[in-house]
Amino acid sequence: MTILVTGGAGFIGSNFVLDWLAGSEETVVTLDKLTYAGNLQNLASLQGHPKHVFVQGDIGDAALISSLLAQHQPRAVLNFAAESHVDRSISGPGEFIQTNIVGTFHLLESVRAYWGGLAPEAKAAFRFLHVSTDEVYGSLSKTDPAFAETNRYEPNSPYSASKAASDHLVRAYHHTYGLPVLTTNCSNNYGPFHFPEKLIPLIIVNAQAGKPLPVYGDGQQIRDWLYVKDHCSAIRRVLEAGALGETYNVGGWNEKPNLEIVHTVCALLDELKPRADGKPYKEQITYVTDRPGHDRRYAIDAGKIEKDLGWKPAETFDTGIRKTVQWYLDNPEWVANVQSGGYRDWVSKQYGQSA
Repeated sequence: MTILVTGGAGFIGSNFVLDWLAGSEETVVTLDKLTYAGNLQNLASLQGHPKHVFVQGDIGDAALISSLLAQHQPRAVLNFAAESHVDRSISGPGEFIQTNIVGTFHLLESVRAYWGGLAPEAKAAFRFLHVSTDEVYGSLSKTDPAFAETNRYEPNSPYSASKAASDHLVRAYHHTYGLPVLTTNCSNNYGPFHFPEKLIPLIIVNAQAGKPLPVYGDGQQIRDWLYVKDHCSAIRRVLEAGALGETYNVGGWNEKPNLEIVHTVCALLDELKPRADGKPYKEQITYVTDRPGHDRRYAIDAGKIEKDLGWKPAETFDTGIRKTVQWYLDNPEWVANVQSGGYRDWVSKQYGQSA
């Protein structure tokens, strides 16, 4: 048996592929375009693995997708492929429209044709699992209840709008064509292999380099934080037992303001790798102009996946963030290699500093 994982060299996708192969004899075909955030080094431990096939390519390449489906005959396609950084979507929305909407459309078309040609038993067992985000639901006030699967979509950035559109396409392909789909909407992930443009890895990397730790606005934007390996276990459970056409919100039950996250990371670094001058890392915190249209709060109600599928996160935020900081301290080569000149230019432009 085989599964096809798109976007499998990115942050969440690579963690999923590694976890899957650590616990399963099933072959994984990993497809990734290898843009700046797709990194083959994430999958370096799988080099020569008899159950892993890597293919560089785009989900929008219909001929390639059709060829891979015909060759490998997967029982499931898991779509992690996406442009995912809000800041980048604000400065350059075109790539997000192309990958997240047009790319998902072409992938769905290729998968629909493949699924339609399967024998009845294989057709009934096939699944298309689409990985999405809580940002499609918009923003919450401090007193609003957390996002449930029944919340209406109110995306506020080009990124979240493009993901919302892709979710709608997946839903439509189920209701119109009968394609056996599953959708997950997750909260903010953190953990190993996270590209250092996102908050937690950026703080870890900049702190060690003696650079400013940029905090948007007043730092009181609230997010729900989910350890990436917990997210992977949730996806495995949804693939295994999720009801066709259903959406499952995946969260960590960890609502925290960004400034608290930064202080927590600084305190862990003070403990695990103190500054040479003995001063606390929090002295490097710098407040920068808030991003346009910055959503104030996201929160996930993960009650449905717990009630229906028996899943809940294994990590608390305290255990997960300690593992994450330690991983970055233990993997300076990965950090150095991922910080290309293009990445440094981006951070300089975005936060008004040299990266």
